[in-house]
Amino acid sequence: MAGRQLGLTCSDAVNKEMNMKNQNVVTAALCVAVLALITPISSAQRQGGSKAQAIAQQLNLTPEQKGKILPILVDEVPKVEKLKADNSLSKIQKVQQIRAIHQQTDPQMKAILTPEQYKKLQEIRRQGRDRTRLFRSCL
Repeated sequence: MAGRQLGLTCSDAVNKEMNMKNQNVVTAALCVAVLALITPISSAQRQGGSKAQAIAQQLNLTPEQKGKILPILVDEVPKVEKLKADNSLSKIQKVQQIRAIHQQTDPQMKAILTPEQYKKLQEIRRQGRDRTRLFRSCL
């Protein structure tokens, strides 16, 4: 009776309900698509973040230094990892591009770190290059 008072027939009410269900399905599909796009980014950030945390720990940073250095490292680490995994680049190109990334961040790092910490950072980077060479020679 209420449907008839509003001028709606039974088929109008069914169509309205179907449209609402379709909208819910579309909304759910959009949510899944957005999550699928966001997830790989978060995964990469976590990887960069965990490596950055490990480097920060090795450098024995003060809380103030950590607050300044971690954002730099979190930005740098995924870039370096992406270059290392890029099989379209030669070894020389990879080394050159990784050095370019380090040269961009070095002035900031040097200004924040003590001379001993900066020397340790260079040693960590050198060890990373050595591990990469060793790994590639085993392939």
